[in-house]
Amino acid sequence: MSIQQQISLKPYNTFGLDVKAKYFVEVTDEHQLIEVLKSDIAVNNELFILGGGSNLLLTKDVDALVIKMSIKAVQVLEDFEEEVLLAGGAGEEWHEFVMKSLELNCFGLENLSLIPGCVGASPMQNIGAYGVEIKDRFEYLEALNLKTLKIEKFDNAACEFGYRESVFKRKLKGQYIITKVVFRLSKSPKLNTSYGAIEVELKNQGISNPTPKDVSNAVIAIRQSKLPDPKEIGNSGSFFKNPVVTLSVLNKIKSNYPDVVAYEVDKQNFKLAAGWLIENAGWKGKTIGTYGVHKKQALVLVNYGGALGKDIYKLSADIIASVEEKYGVKLEREVNIY
Repeated sequence: MSIQQQISLKPYNTFGLDVKAKYFVEVTDEHQLIEVLKSDIAVNNELFILGGGSNLLLTKDVDALVIKMSIKAVQVLEDFEEEVLLAGGAGEEWHEFVMKSLELNCFGLENLSLIPGCVGASPMQNIGAYGVEIKDRFEYLEALNLKTLKIEKFDNAACEFGYRESVFKRKLKGQYIITKVVFRLSKSPKLNTSYGAIEVELKNQGISNPTPKDVSNAVIAIRQSKLPDPKEIGNSGSFFKNPVVTLSVLNKIKSNYPDVVAYEVDKQNFKLAAGWLIENAGWKGKTIGTYGVHKKQALVLVNYGGALGKDIYKLSADIIASVEEKYGVKLEREVNIY
């Protein structure tokens, strides 16, 4: 393990943006991480923690010590009669972790198949898809306190989960490094197929009594049909959050746009489909030189090769302004901006 200088981060972010890190180091266990944090370089520079680089837009060179988290391990911590506590190292690829959970007959994460990123980042923004969020199966995580260099445990309540939010994105941002995440999973399948197009996809595949693996395969097929592979086209998946509005705001929008797509959060609040808003504002498939909005999914901004992060950021700002002008709703970026 050695700290390198002026390293390109192009291989480490799914947008494929060629920016440089002032310093760069990859760690594979907690002891290495602590050793790095005690170094003069860490003490005298800002820290930039990097997981899978899939929820990140780099608009400039990173003037910091970039620590690439590659702590990998999948382990059954406790095996109960009906449930299992399954742990994943922060550097485990999320999709591979979901696939491993299914191999071990540990169920509950199948709806979150093929989401890019690493296990360590999953609770930071409470990742979710097809009616399931991390918080639904989350037991606790372990994180290194950057002041004390001691490992602390955070349970579900302590993480203060919200829609694509957690305490680590707000109140405790930059104060901890997540090293391990533990999930409480079921031995008996309790399938959630009612959200989105899962039931339709299962029917298309001729499956009437699905297993968790069938649900996972359906989710994978749906995502692959809509979302570009970052290995082929640079992107960070969904760039924007689905905005939550009150019933009165929804009714006002419906008066002008009756086919607006919305999902009930509770009796007074509704989640609008950001992709629908962006598409109907005319952005879907729009290309500007080497970057643009994906032709199949308006939520996804793409780098066709050679784009700059600042250009993609400008595109996102233009989309936000356009949607707000048309619908009176301000979109919020889901990705982290540097």
